[in-house]
Amino acid sequence: MNPEASQTPEPIDERLAEKQEQNNAVEHPVNPSVELVVEAGAISSSEDYTTFEPLISNAEVVDSTVELTENSNGEFVAQLEAENVALGSEIGSGNNSLYAEAEQRLAKLQSAEAALKEEIANLQASYKNLQAQVSETQTSLGRIVQESLVQLEQRKQTLQISVEQLERRQERIRNEMRTTFAGASQDLAIRVQGFKDYLTGSLQDLASAAEQLQLAPNVVEREKPSVKEAKPVEPQPGIPQFAQQQFQDTTKQIRRLIDQYRNKPDYYGPAWQLRRTFEPVHAERVSNWFFTQGGRGGLRTMGSRLQNILIASAAISILHKLYGDRVRTLVLANTPERLGEWRRGLQDCLGIGRPDFGPDRGVVLFEASDAVAQKADRLTKANQLPLIIIDDSEEQISLSLLQFPLWLAFAPDPKIVRNYDDDF
Repeated sequence: MNPEASQTPEPIDERLAEKQEQNNAVEHPVNPSVELVVEAGAISSSEDYTTFEPLISNAEVVDSTVELTENSNGEFVAQLEAENVALGSEIGSGNNSLYAEAEQRLAKLQSAEAALKEEIANLQASYKNLQAQVSETQTSLGRIVQESLVQLEQRKQTLQISVEQLERRQERIRNEMRTTFAGASQDLAIRVQGFKDYLTGSLQDLASAAEQLQLAPNVVEREKPSVKEAKPVEPQPGIPQFAQQQFQDTTKQIRRLIDQYRNKPDYYGPAWQLRRTFEPVHAERVSNWFFTQGGRGGLRTMGSRLQNILIASAAISILHKLYGDRVRTLVLANTPERLGEWRRGLQDCLGIGRPDFGPDRGVVLFEASDAVAQKADRLTKANQLPLIIIDDSEEQISLSLLQFPLWLAFAPDPKIVRNYDDDF
């Protein structure tokens, strides 16, 4: 072996060792790729020792390899540092976003907790208020129920007292009707009508007998007083006479009107004309009052005030047809309730209204017989024709009412005991 060749590798080995130490100082201690490169460089250098003969060229190759290795290690380290910085920044930004999101959720939860606490407090306050209101309502209801029970007890006692009073009054009225009132007005009307018929017939017979007398001339003077006495029998002008023979035209007209009301009722006729169904029983009562009693007498009640109003309405309608506005109807009843029934019934049957009721109107309502007599007297002096209608609830009839030319009294049926308190 050549001695020159054996001596020259020593400085090369030292140089390689220095380079290796420098590379190790520069490289990261945990980088395996650098170690592999260094080892490969060492192996290649050792091989160079034996294979390459020119030593200078081997040294240059080793230098270039070491430089390449240093450059690659530096780039790798820089890349690792950049990746570490990026990773750290990403981790930091991720941690910041997580912290911010957690803080937002915490803030939301805290606000929701505060709202729930406030709502719970409101609900508790409302619950307490409702409990107070319920207790107050129960107390008020208990007090109201107690007061109502007390009032009902008082009303019950008052009603019991009123019932006892009404029962005593009913018994008293029944006793009076059995003893004094039963049929009194009817009997009185029958007696007055009978006396009138007797007087009329007697005067007519006297007048006809005086006309048939054949007396001497010196007795003719005596006929004049008898004729003068018969003159009061003749109807005075303005006083209706329905039962006299000389008033046949009036009688026919009355009968025609009654037949018209019974057979051809006009439900939409003018005012003061009968607008309701007129049965034969009603026509019979009206005919009896006109032709048998002469417009002055009593009729037995029909059992209902509405039926009595219907009969009275037919009479009023006929008289208005005959005498016009001269007829003034005066209704007598002892209570305002009954007078109200008469007002409503006459409005319904005759088609009149409230303006037709009043002191100076076609119909006047009274509760006292004295006021009726005074009003009828004034109407008679004013050349008016008063028609007095007396309700069947009147227990007594004033004799001052019987002096007028037209009056119609409804008398209760003695066989029917009527409780007048039912009208209230």
